[in-house]
Amino acid sequence: MANVIVYSTPTCGYCVMAKDFLKEHNVDFKEIDVSQDQQAAQEMMNKTGQMGVPVVAITKDDGEEKVMVGYNPDEMAKALNLQA
Repeated sequence: MANVIVYSTPTCGYCVMAKDFLKEHNVDFKEIDVSQDQQAAQEMMNKTGQMGVPVVAITKDDGEEKVMVGYNPDEMAKALNLQA
């Protein structure tokens, strides 16, 4: 199974939607609150070049990483081989 990280903030509605989508599909993920973790915020910026959340980083078993900015259930389902 893939390793999934969700970079989010507590006030972000789309972050909640992204996390709910993952929960509904029984996908384990690590949530990082970038409003409280400046190192993680910098890591997120390095991956995406911007500060927008949510950022969903999916690392597959083969090491390939897919990074998505914003809530996009179709892209998340595709990256995780799920039925949307």
